[in-house]
Amino acid sequence: QVHLVESGGGSVPAGGSLRLSCAASGHTYSSYCMGWFRQAPGKEREWVSCISTDGSTSYSDSVKGRFTISQDNAKKTLYLQMNSLKPEDTAMYYCAADFLPIFRSDGSCRIRQEGGYMYWGQGTQVTVSS
Repeated sequence: QVHLVESGGGSVPAGGSLRLSCAASGHTYSSYCMGWFRQAPGKEREWVSCISTDGSTSYSDSVKGRFTISQDNAKKTLYLQMNSLKPEDTAMYYCAADFLPIFRSDGSCRIRQEGGYMYWGQGTQVTVSS
């Protein structure tokens, strides 16, 4: 069993920055994909970014160039650095873990839908004001 806990959300003005953290506890897996998703009110949950075991990263077009995903394996913590935030980034942000990962030829995670992730945190709210 794996437990994920997000933190770091808050309210910032447009153009501001936040760093989200996701602390993992429980069983350790040697192969995984860790992802960030978000869900705005009235909208479906959408994939934001993911990172694979070897550190290969991927981003949705809406955040590419502004968000950076990273991991500290020693601390079993996943991060999402969010810069140049926009009001449309306002959402509940969730981290998720996939321990039966499928990788692309470049090493990045293939699965980018919520159905492919088996463990989820409770979410942290990010609000960006205009």
